Amino acid sequence: MYEMIQDGGFTLDQITACAGPAVGPRWLVASGFDITLLENEMLGRRQPVLLAGSSAGALRFAAWVQPEAVKSYRRLMEGYISMSFGKMDTSDTILASIRRVINDYIEDDAIPFALANKKYRLAVTTARARNLVSSEIAWIQHLGLIFSFLFNAVNSSWLYIFFQRVVFYNGALPPLFCLRSDFRGKAVKLNDANLRHALLASSAIPLVVAGVKNIYGAPNGIYRDGGLMDYHLNQKYAEKKEDIVLLFHHQDRIIPGWLDKKLKYKESGSENMENVLMISPTEEFIQKLPGGKIPDRDDFKIFAADPSARIKNWWRAVELSSPLGEQFLELVESKKIRDVVQEM
Repeated sequence: MYEMIQDGGFTLDQITACAGPAVGPRWLVASGFDITLLENEMLGRRQPVLLAGSSAGALRFAAWVQPEAVKSYRRLMEGYISMSFGKMDTSDTILASIRRVINDYIEDDAIPFALANKKYRLAVTTARARNLVSSEIAWIQHLGLIFSFLFNAVNSSWLYIFFQRVVFYNGALPPLFCLRSDFRGKAVKLNDANLRHALLASSAIPLVVAGVKNIYGAPNGIYRDGGLMDYHLNQKYAEKKEDIVLLFHHQDRIIPGWLDKKLKYKESGSENMENVLMISPTEEFIQKLPGGKIPDRDDFKIFAADPSARIKNWWRAVELSSPLGEQFLELVESKKIRDVVQEM
């Protein structure tokens, strides 16, 4: 792919998938990139594009498939940024807040149109909890997460003792990545009854947000954050050698699963990255953001006594991020992308 871009042969029609990492509020710096692609209808002109995401990535992409995508995306931003939490909040009240955001930007009568979208195919990753991590009793769940971390640190395949990957998809057939031998999970078709629940479950951060129970059409159980299985990028989304997977990411390191964050030796496999074109903001851009950093979940604690300051900072980050999509398109159309692209 690098050589093809260097030769000037890259076009947006070669993008067959977009990966949406589970990055919490950091997704806000991708907003300008997303909205530009949506407004210009740059993707899915020749064939449907797979939109595969967990947690925040899934929330982003669920707006992409709506009949009025840009309008839905902006409503998602408004609802997400305006959420505030205090000391009295529990995992259940936080879950209720996320549910309100989802219910607001995904309207009932729009769901059938979204799931019949001809340009995009949505795939929402969740994690069905097993054993101790399925408990809603905090200390038991915490103990289960400790065991999950230790088992995963030794062997990634042992994580399946505690979590099962469940991907909710729209389309006639499951995405190809769900059919690979190393997928080790279950694919469930999206419908009117389970779309919102799948998005809610994919956003249910362990210990912070209550799990979602018994999603329609899927195996019974407690469903949690999809990032536990596929955090940044942990699947091979390209089907053919010439396919390109687009990834907007806030950092250079690609972490496979949520429990791998502190394990520096854990990186996404090279086979998953072969077809990936990753777009990242520069350090110079990040320094211009409020506080010189990308919005993250710690901001809820930092600005607990002054949520209006956090909200103001996050909207400023959205404003500063708005040109990123246009800059990317200009690089592609002018072929200058070959002057800035680097091998990963």
